[in-house]
Amino acid sequence: MNERLDVRTLVARAPLRTVRTRDLAAVYAHPAQEVPALVRRGVLHRLAHGLYCAVPPEADPATWRPDLEAAAAGVATAHFGDGVPVLTGTSAARVHHAIPRAIHVAAVAVPTPRRPLRLADRDATVRFVVRDVARLDAVRMPTELGPALVTTPEQTVLDLARADPAGHGDTSEAVRALLPLCDDDTLAQIATAQRMRATLARVRGAAS
Repeated sequence: MNERLDVRTLVARAPLRTVRTRDLAAVYAHPAQEVPALVRRGVLHRLAHGLYCAVPPEADPATWRPDLEAAAAGVATAHFGDGVPVLTGTSAARVHHAIPRAIHVAAVAVPTPRRPLRLADRDATVRFVVRDVARLDAVRMPTELGPALVTTPEQTVLDLARADPAGHGDTSEAVRALLPLCDDDTLAQIATAQRMRATLARVRGAAS
């Protein structure tokens, strides 16, 4: 097996096909010196400092990049591990197709603080939101880099409404789009368990 295939296999097997430079130590003695050549050859795509994802074999490396939500899930998973980060807020709404237009900030729920991460391939930032991720109502959903955890429509509605009580802009639009997808009993269960009953009452009042 040649060097190029070794790297492709390693990255393809990584969660969300995203790795840190040091993860390539299994292939290279000095990964940081080898990565720029892998990017030029179209094997890897640079997402942020020290973070890379696999370029799909059928894609044009010169123009391809994953969408923002996939990129955010990938870099968060590379840092925190598979099955830990959860796309939340407007990022979850985007995955659920509740916000049609592109946005420039991705939100990922994680268990411990981490500074916002500026992406290298676009004018966008990944914001890490500290939450008890195990308590979030989340499901795995497909992204361009593989399945990622995303808050359910019910959790997303409550999170958006709590973060923006006045319901401005994207928040109001997303809540209106998501509500028809929500189960009322599930909304109530989440609101009770996560102390968001006042938020749920506000959502119900606005929808009536």
